[in-house]
Amino acid sequence: MAASILRRSLLIPRCRAGDVAALHSGPSRRRAQAPEPIASGRRAGNCPAGERGVAPWVAVVGLEIHAQISSNSKLFSGSQVQFAAPPNSLVSFFDASLPGTLPALNRRCVEAAVMTGLALNCSINKKSLFDRKHYFYADLPAGYQITQQRLPVAVNGSLSYSLCVGGKKNQMVTRTVRIKQIQLEQDSGKSLHDDIRSQTLIDLNRAGVGLMEVVMEPDMSSGEEAAAAVRELQLILQTLGSSQAIMAEGQLRVDANVSVHHPGEAYGVRTEVKNINSARFLARAIDYEIQRQIKELENGGTVMNETRAFDYKLGCTIPMRDKEGKQDYRFMPEPNLPPLILYDTKSLPANTNHQQVVNIDWIRERLPDLPSVRRVKLVEQYGILPEHSFTLLNEDGLMEFFENVVRQTQMNPKKVIGWILNDMLGYLKQYNLKVKESPVSSLFLADLLNLLERGTISSSAANQLQVVPSAPSGSCPPVLLLLEPSLLLPTKPRNMPAASRSSVGPGQAGSLR
Repeated sequence: MAASILRRSLLIPRCRAGDVAALHSGPSRRRAQAPEPIASGRRAGNCPAGERGVAPWVAVVGLEIHAQISSNSKLFSGSQVQFAAPPNSLVSFFDASLPGTLPALNRRCVEAAVMTGLALNCSINKKSLFDRKHYFYADLPAGYQITQQRLPVAVNGSLSYSLCVGGKKNQMVTRTVRIKQIQLEQDSGKSLHDDIRSQTLIDLNRAGVGLMEVVMEPDMSSGEEAAAAVRELQLILQTLGSSQAIMAEGQLRVDANVSVHHPGEAYGVRTEVKNINSARFLARAIDYEIQRQIKELENGGTVMNETRAFDYKLGCTIPMRDKEGKQDYRFMPEPNLPPLILYDTKSLPANTNHQQVVNIDWIRERLPDLPSVRRVKLVEQYGILPEHSFTLLNEDGLMEFFENVVRQTQMNPKKVIGWILNDMLGYLKQYNLKVKESPVSSLFLADLLNLLERGTISSSAANQLQVVPSAPSGSCPPVLLLLEPSLLLPTKPRNMPAASRSSVGPGQAGSLR
């Protein structure tokens, strides 16, 4: 009923053209140019110094990451959670903030937050509190967001991540970032801009969806480090199942706090780059912002305490609003939610209904192997290089593909990994395909490698397999012509009629080149 009431989007006036232009204007109105990226693996203290011979600049980067919890319903209501549903079709009375409606906490969201906290080495608070964070915007119908400001569900954790040094994949270093806290909070709605009618429409489907906010301490110093930390967190969340963490769908959004200073001095004024939904864009945004601040200070200017957005087309950050006057969110305890009480095995009361409580120890016992453990097992089991184990896990579905090929071929896993990473993965990236979209199945690749291992074909022949477009237009990626094992041919076979070439139809297999 509530969904039908709100089926028609709410309307609010749109920004005028001058206001939009103001977003692209800052202290300097010149077109911003993307700087050279910070060198891979280089610590902040090694950032280039100014031409006047002063001490090098040190960059400081902290992250606030909002991860959408994998749950069928929202944090405080029974409304369904579904990506790309028709606007305002999944909105309950509570989501719309109708008078008299009350929140009911989603148990699944609590368990996901506890599981994530345990995986990130956090201390789980057996008692946590909910608060109201007040601000007024069209996509927040209540005028406040329910969050955990005073006492969150998890605190004082750490995340270890690895990155390449100097862009060399065989030189990896491991670093650690401290986790300040993990808190539960509800998401806001979404603004939909209609350029034709010069209006902004509000879709409340996302309002009330459960989020985990992971706050990282400012322990990083470059875009590359921040991107590596976010990728590792993304893998952990997906392994746990606490979040799908699909950045393209807004399920993982990152705010970066960036500042620069000279060694031994106090931290400089920081800027916040909001709502970055790509690890690659995160690295570019942070590196640009570091260089922008250094250039501003070396030219005698000052860094404004402001919120900025990243324009991926221009490759630069642009000002959104200043933060000189600290906004008063008027935090207050949420009167409609009691304290969240968690238990462990020792504190669990006798004769308790296990469906009504959350047991920390029960969740800890069921934690799956985290990515760091799975990488070690891959190296030990298959004898592959550590850097190869990172690639296998970082590409969605690639580890399963690799293990399927290994099970179906007699070739040494060390050789199999080379074919998968160099040939097949290169092919997929050339055509912007995911592993699960690969026209080359693990069975077909295993058959090819078995032929190669038995000496039926040579390595050069396997690397020069004949390909044809899979569609007459040629717009689709080429498809591998898998011949009978005894007739597998290299590219451009000579003195053989076309009719004698046995092939598999388009869509059944794909080229490695």
